Amino acid sequence: MNPDEVSKAFVEHYYSTFDSNRSALANLYQDGSMLTFEGQKIQGSPNIVSKLTSLPFQQCKHHITTVDCQPSGPSGGMLVFVSGNLQISGEQHALKFSQMFHLIPTPQGSFYVLNDIFRLNYA
Repeated sequence: MNPDEVSKAFVEHYYSTFDSNRSALANLYQDGSMLTFEGQKIQGSPNIVSKLTSLPFQQCKHHITTVDCQPSGPSGGMLVFVSGNLQISGEQHALKFSQMFHLIPTPQGSFYVLNDIFRLNYA
């Protein structure tokens, strides 16, 4: 698969999993993975999943507007930049967000998230 296909498949999987069962995102991260969420740095899969599952809303739906990707490094990694809207259950207005993932290939032929940066975009 080419990088555009991989990034599109990753984005669909990540956000559908986030919206339905955040704790299932654990297998996308490893101990060396880092999430920066609104400026807060969190290291390691258990800590990242703990952060994502403790967000102050239970149900949400991501609507993706753009997905851009670039190959990264000699090992076949990828940078994936996503923008879209986040609709939180019970809220009238969606929040705009941007998120960047640095995906690294695994020996098993899949990818894991080494770096993940998330920001809400305020007008």
